[in-house]
Amino acid sequence: MEKINNITGPAVPLRRSNVDTDQIIPAVFLKRVTKTGFDDALFYHWRQDPDFILNQPEYANPKVLIAGPDFGTGSSREHAVWALRDFGFRAVFGSRFGEIFRGNSAKQGLLVGVLKEEEVEQLWNAIEANPGTDAQVSLENQTVSVGEVSFAFEIDEYTRWRLMEGLDDIALTLRDEDAITAFEKTRPSWMPKTLPALDDTEPGTLAGDLIELSGGTRE
Repeated sequence: MEKINNITGPAVPLRRSNVDTDQIIPAVFLKRVTKTGFDDALFYHWRQDPDFILNQPEYANPKVLIAGPDFGTGSSREHAVWALRDFGFRAVFGSRFGEIFRGNSAKQGLLVGVLKEEEVEQLWNAIEANPGTDAQVSLENQTVSVGEVSFAFEIDEYTRWRLMEGLDDIALTLRDEDAITAFEKTRPSWMPKTLPALDDTEPGTLAGDLIELSGGTRE
């Protein structure tokens, strides 16, 4: 996961409230088995309307989304975060968010900051007065600015630290790799253990045995 400190890029004013995760990415796209390539699914149904804001050329290549209240509510799906990131967004600001969406965002490297409703309105106005204008985000200072309009946003200190350090759940675990390795060495041999990964074409593996039966090679 990439470290986040400063984000600069076009901002998009999404004047819609109660945007749930099914509106962010319809359930039909959840059948995909990868974690990337969801940019075409973001706000899929809304993007069929030529007048939808993300279809406007002045909002191309966006980095910051200024959303309405209750963004990311509804069912739990990491795909909503993946779709936003794949489309190019690195930060989302609003007055209220779904709690699960906020948690998923922190783990996937998407900055979610909380503002007051009147502050969101002022940012919307500033962006719409100059479509395509950049927003400047400082995670270190916890500020988001559009032109002369600037506000401090809320984010819990632990999530802020994780994003600035670029630590997802796996990276957090690997910080204690030495301690985990030392502990595993003291475990009795009869207890369950994770074996090293084997080449799946080696003798004794299913793939390797099938290759031998077929008279093939392991190259």
